[in-house]
Amino acid sequence: MRLPYGPNWYAATMGTGIVAVVLPGLPFRVPGAMPLALAFWVAATALLAATVTVMLLGIRQERSLLRRHYDDPVMSHFYGAPAMALMTVGAGAVGAGQDVLGARTAVTLAAVLWATGTLLGLWTAIAVPYRAITRHGVADDSATGGWLMPVVPPMVSATTGAALVPHLPAGQPRETLLIVCYAFFGLTVIAGLLVLNQLWQRLVRHGALAPATLPTVWIVLGFLGQSTTAVHHLGVLAPSVVPDYGHALGMLAVCYGVPVWGFTVLWTALALALTVRQVRDGLPVAPTWWSFTFPVGTVATGSSALAAATGLALFEIAAGLATLGLLVGWFAAAYATLRLFADQPVTAVPLPQGRQSQMEMQH
Repeated sequence: MRLPYGPNWYAATMGTGIVAVVLPGLPFRVPGAMPLALAFWVAATALLAATVTVMLLGIRQERSLLRRHYDDPVMSHFYGAPAMALMTVGAGAVGAGQDVLGARTAVTLAAVLWATGTLLGLWTAIAVPYRAITRHGVADDSATGGWLMPVVPPMVSATTGAALVPHLPAGQPRETLLIVCYAFFGLTVIAGLLVLNQLWQRLVRHGALAPATLPTVWIVLGFLGQSTTAVHHLGVLAPSVVPDYGHALGMLAVCYGVPVWGFTVLWTALALALTVRQVRDGLPVAPTWWSFTFPVGTVATGSSALAAATGLALFEIAAGLATLGLLVGWFAAAYATLRLFADQPVTAVPLPQGRQSQMEMQH
């Protein structure tokens, strides 16, 4: 018997941890938000520990496990998930876990997880596209939302790194981290737009994605919402950290964020329409249902950021709606996961073989 493992399962940690990040940052008060955020952060931490444990046991059973996933043209893209899971738990420690851990311990934990997740995320942003170029067989209709997974982690580094900037000494250390976070922002914006174009072309030319992979169209929202969030958090810090040009960086939060938020609304409507259409025809229960969580959560954080920057009720309403969508998506994904493990016991699930498709892995 072999233990099931795939980097895609770290999406459950991301999807759970983002709730702990969203709730404390809403632009309006919600009774009971902080205890609920703490509960989700504890759950995300437990999920992260469990997934890492299963990974280590899987490697013990088969030492080539990680390389096999890296060589798989579908699974390799999800190596971005572990990096984002680490940083999401770290961000939750600062936003929701301080009362339990203490401020200093929470910041230290966030810094360790940020550094680890950032290094892993930079690796995925380079190594996964390299593997796709040099080894993977990629057809015209291969693109899915999962292609964004390896290039989005640096944007999460930019967002969560902003919370660490004030804890560094003033001067070169603080300025360097801020500028590095802006570089991470630019890395993902450009790479993400390239991938988004490929996904758009695939959808227009070849139609909707296969039923089990269709939820990955929601991953686009993670790229859009996270970039809006990152540019705001960095822009709030910029005037005090780099006063010579900080005002321009601060203005970028609105100049970039509002147009991207407009496209986010468009893509949300498109993703929702495609999902409803597939639900009518039958949407298979699959790990890809976790795509309904983290990306929607970043729309909530991005809308909250724009509400703080502009003071407009429009963005407050959007943040509230996105948060409701996140909670609905989380319960749907949790239900799907319980169904998967109930229908397919843990000890009976085989490991993926070489270039085995995601569809085969999910059944």
